Order: sequence, then structure tokens, then C-alpha cells
Amino acid sequence: MTRSDPWFRVKAYGFGAGLPCRWQGWVVLAIYLVAIVMVAVFAGPYSVSHPIHYAVAIFIPTALVLLISWWKSDAPWRWRWGETKDDGNR
Repeated sequence: MTRSDPWFRVKAYGFGAGLPCRWQGWVVLAIYLVAIVMVAVFAGPYSVSHPIHYAVAIFIPTALVLLISWWKSDAPWRWRWGETKDDGNR
């Protein structure tokens, strides 16, 4: 897959990607939200006795969604100050 079919658009201000711009990105975001809710519901009672397991259960889906959004963004991630193009021109 190339950057010609991005699932996420980079932010105009700040670092990273914003909301999805294609249905595939929305599916990734929905799967992530379902995973986090499932962790909260099923691991919630055990989070006090096993905080490391709870943290890992949150970390893994978060790392995956960040990796996918970085990989499928329309431009490289960097700090932006409102440029309209990726070449740095305003």
C-alpha cells in the first residue's frame, strides 16, 4: 500500500494524524474503541490486583492504532503550524 490511498490525514496544527478520511480508517478506529471498551469491561475488576496486565491490555491496541495511522497517513508525521502543503509553504 502506498501513500496514494491514505486512510488518515495529518493534522494542520500539531503532530500526527487527525480523524480518518476513508472508511478503512473509520473501521480501524471503531475496532480500537471496541477493544478499549472490552478491556475496560472485562479487565476492569482485575485492574487493581493486576495493574501491569491492565496497562499492557490498553497499550497494545493503542500502539497498533498509532502504527496503522502513521503507516496509512497522507504525509509524514511532523510538527505543523498550519501549512496547507507538506512542502512547508503557507
